[in-house]
Amino acid sequence: MTAPLVEMRHISKSFGAVTALNDVSIALDHGSVLGLVGDNAAGKSTLMKVLAGAILPDRGEILIDGARASYTHPIGARDAGIEMIYQDFALVPDLTVAQNIFLGRELTRKVAGLTVLDRQTMNARSEALFGALGLRVPSVRLPVLSLSGGQQQAVAIARATGFDARLVIMDEPTANLGAPAIEKVRETITQLKSNGVSVIIISHRLEDIFAIGDHFVVMKQGRVVGRRHVGDTENAEIVEMIVTGRDPRQSGGEAA
Repeated sequence: MTAPLVEMRHISKSFGAVTALNDVSIALDHGSVLGLVGDNAAGKSTLMKVLAGAILPDRGEILIDGARASYTHPIGARDAGIEMIYQDFALVPDLTVAQNIFLGRELTRKVAGLTVLDRQTMNARSEALFGALGLRVPSVRLPVLSLSGGQQQAVAIARATGFDARLVIMDEPTANLGAPAIEKVRETITQLKSNGVSVIIISHRLEDIFAIGDHFVVMKQGRVVGRRHVGDTENAEIVEMIVTGRDPRQSGGEAA
């Protein structure tokens, strides 16, 4: 039996007296889309920052393809094929689209014995990447600050998926976007899945998960309270677990 792409086992994290995560375990298969949902204090983003190497857990372990992962920072997570797209996109506004995509991975060439940025190759590869993903921006040579919110989202997705990512974590990927941009993000996630890339979506928009997801994990106050296959639940049931912190299918309605 093939091991899940990623397992997080018994993850706990506290910030002073505040318990952000309490014995959380989740698993994600290869090429699947998981919707991580819950209210604003549920611990969703903290859990994903642990997976992305931005926060170290107090307890627990992460397994990739069944083997324990040992990274302790985002670069290590990136090397393991895990990328996270934050809600604010984490782009540098004054840099061009191509420069943002290759930020920290710049290509260089030698000119008269000096090492200089290979802008032409980075521009060409960025254009090819957008084409392969079916995403569009006016030009990879434009500064990011000149782009719309949907176009900046496209840049963030291209940057996260352009370097052999195996798992892409998206924090509220459709927040503050218009209907056409939301549909484009959904199409991109579906394409990533078809290419074997797994996706975790942190979202308050349950309709996005129902449209393109495979599974729900519902969190409340730092704990997992329920898990559902998208085809085996409905909006009202997910909302009930988010609000009450209880799984109605468990005996006595106890939290999972």
